[in-house]
Amino acid sequence: MKNEASLEDIVKNDYQEKTILNLDISTKKIGIANDHRGYKLKQKLTKYLEKKGYTVIDYGCDNMQSHDYPEYGFKLGEAIRDGEVEKGIAICGSGIGISIALNKVSKVRCAKVNNIKEAKYTRQDNDANAIAINGNMPLFRAKDIVDVFLKTNFSNEKRHQHRIDMLNEYK
Repeated sequence: MKNEASLEDIVKNDYQEKTILNLDISTKKIGIANDHRGYKLKQKLTKYLEKKGYTVIDYGCDNMQSHDYPEYGFKLGEAIRDGEVEKGIAICGSGIGISIALNKVSKVRCAKVNNIKEAKYTRQDNDANAIAINGNMPLFRAKDIVDVFLKTNFSNEKRHQHRIDMLNEYK
């Protein structure tokens, strides 16, 4: 069994232990944020992404001492809102808390994802500009999720745009 697969094969077959090769990177500048429980995974993902040619801006904590995830979620959300980065990756113990923090910031659509299919559909259908994952996720799965999230484009289908407009208009 080869250790390589195309993006389409990985999503279609839900591979989680293969490497996606030859990605056409359209997004080059991304932000990453974490609390203490996401610190180790952030370090590994940052190295991985930089090796693939991304510019990674770190908005997270820099050690494993206890930190409050909202602080870092807000920083990343503000960076997305203000155009400092195009997309964001957030990591905390469960991924849930930091995703809630990001979604408090206007113009941010963050989805907590657990697998590559969720990563694909949150981009394709919801035009999410951030994802949140849990800090205990195996590195191979986190890499695949991030690759799919960054590679997938918004579908621009009218029904999906209509729903995003509804979200944006809600006060």
